[in-house]
Amino acid sequence: MLKTLTLLINLFGGIGLFLYGMKIMGDGLENLAGEKLKSIFDKITSNPLKGVLTGTVVTGIIQSSSAVTVMIVGFVNAGLMNLFQATYVIMGANIGTTVTAQLITFDFSAITPVFIAGGAILVLFSKNKKLNEGGSIALGFGVLFLGLTLMSDAMTPLRDSQIFTQLILSLKGKTILGLLLGLCITAVIQSSSAVTGILVALASVGSLPVDVAIPILYGTNIGTCVTALLSCVGTSRTAKKAALIHLLFNVIGSIIFIIPPISNLLLTTVTTLTPGVSGEVVAKQIANAHTVFNVINTILLLPFTKYLVDLVNLILPGENEEEIVEVKYIDDRLLETPTIAFGQCTNEIVRMGSLAKENLETALKGFNEGNLDVINTVYKNESIINILETDITRYLVKLSNSDIGDEQRAILASYFHVVNDIERIGDHAENIADWAMEKASKNIDLSSAAMDELNLMSKLCISSLEYSLDCFSHYTIEKAMSVRSIEGEIDSLEKSLKSSHIRRLNTGICSATVGAMFLDIISNLERIGDHAVNIAEILSEL
Repeated sequence: MLKTLTLLINLFGGIGLFLYGMKIMGDGLENLAGEKLKSIFDKITSNPLKGVLTGTVVTGIIQSSSAVTVMIVGFVNAGLMNLFQATYVIMGANIGTTVTAQLITFDFSAITPVFIAGGAILVLFSKNKKLNEGGSIALGFGVLFLGLTLMSDAMTPLRDSQIFTQLILSLKGKTILGLLLGLCITAVIQSSSAVTGILVALASVGSLPVDVAIPILYGTNIGTCVTALLSCVGTSRTAKKAALIHLLFNVIGSIIFIIPPISNLLLTTVTTLTPGVSGEVVAKQIANAHTVFNVINTILLLPFTKYLVDLVNLILPGENEEEIVEVKYIDDRLLETPTIAFGQCTNEIVRMGSLAKENLETALKGFNEGNLDVINTVYKNESIINILETDITRYLVKLSNSDIGDEQRAILASYFHVVNDIERIGDHAENIADWAMEKASKNIDLSSAAMDELNLMSKLCISSLEYSLDCFSHYTIEKAMSVRSIEGEIDSLEKSLKSSHIRRLNTGICSATVGAMFLDIISNLERIGDHAVNIAEILSEL
């Protein structure tokens, strides 16, 4: 009993170290890749091979197909990826996750302490960001193999256990039972790589034949879908379809490979690639089987992507029921990859700014035309802007607390100010809509000179806002200077318009009510110009 308890403690301790090491290494690789990782996703097209390659590369970097699939659900939920693109990346993710299995078949036990010591020194004492991330990779690599060594040592006694040997041999030829075992263990541990690590550790001590391990591998591929299925709770219907595609892809592949001729062919292939029966050889055969299965499964099903998507649409018919009135680009699932989440924050803020600019144009149109439907659109959009402000701010707080670099953290701090500036622009647009409503309901007329002056200042404000949002997205000093120049024109124009309007009031051309309306609108426009400058110049302050 005591031996069994010790074995379980060492086994679960090894699994814990393995998973933790994989996370540290994956985070280090991800942070080191930085903007390159974001650009990989940005370049995803409907080209199937590019999509598969993207999934393979990103999963190889992050070291977790589950994390990548959760990200994909987030992308689909944010409308950044369609189902076809998602399917291609998911297929690639299945291939990329086999990198870990291949890696752990090598014997690095002799130099594992070197990786841990060197990585720890860099993480604790290096101030250089790249060296620090490199240290995380080395430390994670060492901890991963330390965990694998602990698992192997824990399982060594099993080699001499007749009960365990009989249990393993009882699975021989029982493909479905092996598949279900792999599925259940992976669903609990939430990591197919960890389960593959256990299989490799068992094989390395001579306790697991390759023909018993292969059906369990099929099950791990299905079990890893649980993470994505859980992550799609509360998402759009399309995002749920992406998670279902992941499940169907792996289930269909497993069904194909449990057919005896194909299963026997896979077994023959891996034993031919690495012939032998020693523990180390069998461990390599298991890793090869994992890779060959996922590569061939992708090759077989890639041409049938359209039918896979059609099947999912049949199971979950319909599109999103409602128009998006909340955040579109940001998603909590993307926080697993802060670099990408950071880029999505920029996109969401620009979307909010574009809506504020559109609202300003709508308010001015409502003022000019006196159209109540147009004016009411401003109030509807303003409520959306307020929702976006709350959601984006909440997301920025979460992202600030994640594992990002100092430079990105400083930029995020400025983003809070930008969101506030955009919300204030929305408020000023709403103020103009209020005047538009009063003008229309009371049939108030402004002189043609006053309307011409308002339209002139409005065009300058809209141009300033367009430049500032463009500057926020793609910062250059020249663009920031252009916004500052327009703001100078707006300030000068406000002064001259006030003087000319006061003259109209004195001569009786305009009434006191019209005077208050005119002066308040140009004051709102001037304030919008100020906020536009703040947005354009926020990055230059860093």
